[in-house]
Amino acid sequence: MPKLKSHSGTKDRVRVTKNGRVRVRHSHASHFLQKKSGARKRKLAGLETLNATNTNIIRKKLGV
Repeated sequence: MPKLKSHSGTKDRVRVTKNGRVRVRHSHASHFLQKKSGARKRKLAGLETLNATNTNIIRKKLGV
């Protein structure tokens, strides 16, 4: 059985920490920013950690 290729789109969108956690950008943070409050936009900045279910799916896609 050949090796599986890692999913390129996922590779560009996520980061895996050295402890194995998966970090991704927040959703709803890229457009329609004028109607969102400053506090809401600050909360959407940076990265969020995925839950255990989604982490397993993403790590499988990346071959980690």
